[in-house]
Amino acid sequence: MSSRFFAAGESSSESSSEEEELYSEEEKEQNLEEGSSEEDDSDEEEDASDEEDGGKTGISKFLKDQASSEGESSDDDTPKLVKSAKNKRLEELDGVIKLIDNAVKINDWSSISTEFDKLNRQVVKIAAADKAPKQYIKTVSDLEDFMNETIAKQKVSTKKMNATNAKGLNAMKQKIKRNNREYTIEIEKYKEDKFDYMMSDEEEDTVPVEKPSSKRDIYVLETPGEDDQGFSTVGRGGRTLQYTPESIFAHLRTITESRGKKNTDRAEQIRIMERLLAVAVTPYQRVRVLLTLISTRFDLTTGSSVTFMSQEQWKSADQELGTLLEVLEDNRNMVIVENAEAWDDDEKPPQPAPGEKLKVPGSIVSIVERLDDELTRSLQHIDPHTAEYIERLGDEQALYNKVVRAMLYVEELKKDAKLEVPQENANRIVMRRVEHIYFKPSQVVNILEENAWNSVPSQFNSNITPRGKAQDIATLVQILCTYLFENSADIIRGRAYLCQVYFCALHDQYYRARDMLLMSHLQETIGNFDISTQILFNRTLVQVGLCAFRAGLVYESQNTLLEICGSGRQKELLAQGVMIQRYSQVTPEQERLERQRQLPFHMHINLELLECVFLTCSMLLEIPLLAQTGSSPDIKKRVISKNYRRLLEFHERQIFTGPPENTRDHIMQASRALAAGEWKKAVELINSIKIWELMAQSEKIKAMLSEQIQEEGLRTYLFTYAPFYDTLAVSTLASMFEISEGKVAAVVSRMISHEELAAALDQVNSAIIFRKGVELSRLQSLSLTLSDKASGLIEANERTLEQRTQGTANAFERQGGRGGRGGGRGGARGGMRGDRGGPRTRGGQQFGGGALGGAIKA
Repeated sequence: MSSRFFAAGESSSESSSEEEELYSEEEKEQNLEEGSSEEDDSDEEEDASDEEDGGKTGISKFLKDQASSEGESSDDDTPKLVKSAKNKRLEELDGVIKLIDNAVKINDWSSISTEFDKLNRQVVKIAAADKAPKQYIKTVSDLEDFMNETIAKQKVSTKKMNATNAKGLNAMKQKIKRNNREYTIEIEKYKEDKFDYMMSDEEEDTVPVEKPSSKRDIYVLETPGEDDQGFSTVGRGGRTLQYTPESIFAHLRTITESRGKKNTDRAEQIRIMERLLAVAVTPYQRVRVLLTLISTRFDLTTGSSVTFMSQEQWKSADQELGTLLEVLEDNRNMVIVENAEAWDDDEKPPQPAPGEKLKVPGSIVSIVERLDDELTRSLQHIDPHTAEYIERLGDEQALYNKVVRAMLYVEELKKDAKLEVPQENANRIVMRRVEHIYFKPSQVVNILEENAWNSVPSQFNSNITPRGKAQDIATLVQILCTYLFENSADIIRGRAYLCQVYFCALHDQYYRARDMLLMSHLQETIGNFDISTQILFNRTLVQVGLCAFRAGLVYESQNTLLEICGSGRQKELLAQGVMIQRYSQVTPEQERLERQRQLPFHMHINLELLECVFLTCSMLLEIPLLAQTGSSPDIKKRVISKNYRRLLEFHERQIFTGPPENTRDHIMQASRALAAGEWKKAVELINSIKIWELMAQSEKIKAMLSEQIQEEGLRTYLFTYAPFYDTLAVSTLASMFEISEGKVAAVVSRMISHEELAAALDQVNSAIIFRKGVELSRLQSLSLTLSDKASGLIEANERTLEQRTQGTANAFERQGGRGGRGGGRGGARGGMRGDRGGPRTRGGQQFGGGALGGAIKA
C-alpha cells in the first residue's frame, strides 16, 4: 500500500484517473494480501519488542519490571473516552430531534420537513443493526399530534400560512402518514403510557419497511415470449417488474416521488404509465394513471433546454385529457377537485361514504391552462411563414374543444355544494374561452363553436352558454363577459372588459366600444395591472383607433392612436417583437421574460397598416393647420403629431425626390401635393397604397379617404388664399374641388363658427365675403413671437418648480406671492400681484389678436 503514496509523491503530473485505477486494483488485492500483511506486521512488532526488552526470552519476556509499570501508569493518568458507533449515532439523532423541537416551538414547518428527512436517514443506520430508538418513536408520535392540531387550527383561523410554511406542512402530512405506518405498534404503546414507555427497558422488534430502491431499472434477456424484443424490465434483486392492476398504485407512488429529482428518465416513466393505463381495470385506476401521465408529459420541458412541448407529446396529452373527461362523464360518482386528500394506501382503493362522491386530488382547469400555454409557447418559437406554423395552428380547434368540455365539467361540479368548488376555477376556464375568440372574426368563431359543440355529447349542456345561443357570436361574447363581470374581480374582470371592447371595435361598433372604454376608467388604473393586461389594453386601444378610421372619424382615430404610434415603440407595446436598444441596461433574465410575453403571429396587428392609418390621419389634420398658421402669424403654433412633422421636414429637405417606394413615401408626397392644392394627385397617391387591401371593404375605405382629402383640400385652399380674396363664389369652390355646393357651404360655415376664417357667408348670392383686417408689420409679428416664447419660458419654469416641490399645495404662497400667485408672506404687495396674475389661459397670455383681432371681432 505504501508504494501508491510514494508513486504519487514522485510524479505530481499523474492524472487522477490513474490514481483511482491504481486504488481500485489494490482494493481488489486487499482481501488476498490481508492475511499475509497482518503476519508481516506481527513479525515486525515482535522483533521490535525483542529489541526493547533487551533480548529477553521465555517467561521473563512477558514479565514487566517496575520502571515500565511506572511509565505506563503515568500515561494512564490522562482520561480517555471511547464511544461506540451506536452511541455516536444516537447523539446525532438527539441533535436532530432537538432541532425539530425548536422548529415546533416557532411553528416552522419548512425546517421540520428538512430535519425530518435527516432524522429518518439516521434511524435507518441505527435500525439496520438494532431496533428503532424510543426517542425516535416519541418524536414521530408527537409530530403527528402537533400536525393534526395545526391543521385543525388552520381550518378555523382567518389568518393563512405563508406559502413556504404551507408547502412544508403539506409535505409533512404525506411523510408522517407514510412513515408512521411502519411503527404503528410502538406508537400505540407510547400513547397508552408515555412515561412508562420511555422508562421501560423492553423494546419490541419493529420491522422497518424496506425503502424503495433509487437504482434505475435494468434490462435482462428473457424468453422471447415475454416481449417483442426479448427483454423485460427487472427491479430490486433481479425480480421482473409485473404490470398488473394490483401494482398500479405502487408504480405511481414511485414515479410521483421521483418527480423533480435529478437523473430521472421521464421518457421511461411515460412508457411505464402507458403500460399501466393499458392494464388498468377500474375507473379510479384509469383516472389516477391519466393524471400522473399528463403531469409527467408536462415535466418533459421543465428544467431542460427544450422551450416547448413537441407536437407529438402535446397531442398525446390532449388525447389523454379527452379520455380523462370521458371517464369522468361516464362515472358521475367520481370527481377531480383540488381540495381532496391524497390516498396513501397502495393495496386497496378508497371507499367513499354512502351518499358522497369519490374525490381525487387534481385540477382539470390547470391541465387545460397548461395545454393552452404550451401551444402558445410552441407558436411563439415556430417560424410563422412556414407550413409547420399552419399545421400547429390547426391544433387550436382540439384545444378549444377541451376548453368547452372542461367548462361544462366545472359547471357540473359547482352544482354540488358539498364539493366546495371555488368560483375562481369557473372564472379561469371562462376567461380562457374568451381569450380564444375575442380577436377572431365572427365567421371563424362560428366554425370553432360548431365543431366544439359537435364534440360534446348531446346530453350535456351549459348553463352559462346554452347550445342555441352559441350561434350568435356577439351574444356569446356578451354572455361570457357579463358572467365574468358578475363573478370575478380585479385582473380577470379588467381583462374580460378589454376583450369585449376589442371584439366590438373589431366588428365596427365604434361608439359602443368607445363608451365602454371610457366608462371603465381603465386608462386611469391600467398602470397597476400586470404586464400582460397592459399589453391587452394597448391592443384594445389600437383596435378602437382603427375602428374609428374605418368609420371615417379621422380626428378620433388620430387622437386614439397617438399614444401608441407616437412613442415609436409599437412592437414592444403590442408584444409583437423585442426591441433591444443599443445602450440599454436589459439583463438576460428581463429579455427572456420579454420574449415569453410575445404574442403568436396570428394574433398580431399589422404594424405597417397601423402606421399608414396614423400618418394618413395626421396628414389630414396637419396640412390645414400648417396652412392656417402660415397665413395668420398671430395664431399660436401647435403641433398635432411630432412624428409626422419630423418626417415631413425630412422629406422636404431632400434635394431630389424620386417616385414613392413605400407607404411612408406615398403619404409624404400626398402631403406636399395637398399643401400645394393638388388634391387629385393626393387622392391618387393615397389610393395607390396597396396596404388598404388588407382591410375589409377596401373600396369603401378609399372612397371615404377621397372625400376627406377633398374637404381638407378645400380648408387648406381657404386658409392659404383668403388674404387675396374679397369675395368668392361657392359654385367656384364646388367646381374646383368637385363637391356639392351644400358641402362647401357646410365646411365654410363650420370654419366661421370656429373662428378659423374671418369671413361671412352670403346665402342669397351664394358667396363668401372675406373681412380684411389690419396687416401686422414685421416688428409686430416679431413682438408676438417674442411674447409667445416668453410665456412658454414662464410655463416651463413653473412646471420645474412644481416638480421640485412634488406638486405640494400652496407651493407658490411660501415665496411671498412671487410668480403672480398672490397671498403668503408678501402681504398686500403679494396680494396685488396675485390679483394681477389671474388664471392663465392655455398657451400662456391672453392675446386678442391686436388690431387685426379687433377688426375681425367688429
